[in-house]
Amino acid sequence: MSKKYMFILITYLAMQLSGIVGMPIFYIIGMSISDLPSQEIEALAKAYWLVFSFTVGLIIILLLLKNAKPVTKIDKEPPLSIGLSILLSVGGIFLAFFAQIFAVLLETSLGIEPGSENTEAIIGIITVLPLVMLVSSIFGPILEEIVFRKIIFGGLNNKFSFVISALISSIIFAIAHMDFTHIILYTAMGFTFAFLYSMTKRIIVPIISHVMMNTLVVLMQYLFKDDLEKYIQEAEKVQSFIGGFFS
Repeated sequence: MSKKYMFILITYLAMQLSGIVGMPIFYIIGMSISDLPSQEIEALAKAYWLVFSFTVGLIIILLLLKNAKPVTKIDKEPPLSIGLSILLSVGGIFLAFFAQIFAVLLETSLGIEPGSENTEAIIGIITVLPLVMLVSSIFGPILEEIVFRKIIFGGLNNKFSFVISALISSIIFAIAHMDFTHIILYTAMGFTFAFLYSMTKRIIVPIISHVMMNTLVVLMQYLFKDDLEKYIQEAEKVQSFIGGFFS
């Protein structure tokens, strides 16, 4: 692994852990300049630190990535044509949703209830500060594709087959989300984006698909949260009725 790629991984890890120090600092600043209740200031401190840390992290990582020499097999291979890459960028959105649906069905068959705590937590923070949507929909996916696909998957693919490299990097991607109940869901998503990167040899392709997917999911849950909750409640009533009828 090149020094630049190593520095990118260190930067990403430092960004993820920076809240341990950063959020308390923002909280203290908030308490000194605002008359809001401490709970609201704490929520705002977390939200503002997310935006600040991801913005700084993204800038540093993009600067490190600039003019980086190809060090992985994928980097050295000729990329797919621009036309087909655009087609796969758009098609990748549907492929990602299909993988998500398949993973949810698999998890449900194993007795795992749908609904990610990680996603719900993000929506909660966006409610406090809508600017966080930039992190969840744009900054986050760009960083994740650079780290988990370009660097980790690309590095593994130098030594192992696509399937093994994609599976290992996708499991690491899933673990990084700290939502172990839905590790199958996140692994399926990571595998899908690794496939898009391997097919096109352009990291921008899974980035576009990932950004668009996250944006659609966040907007749907943020703008239509009440409607979705009513739909789920109605579906549960119907399910209970059918279950009672055949019991």
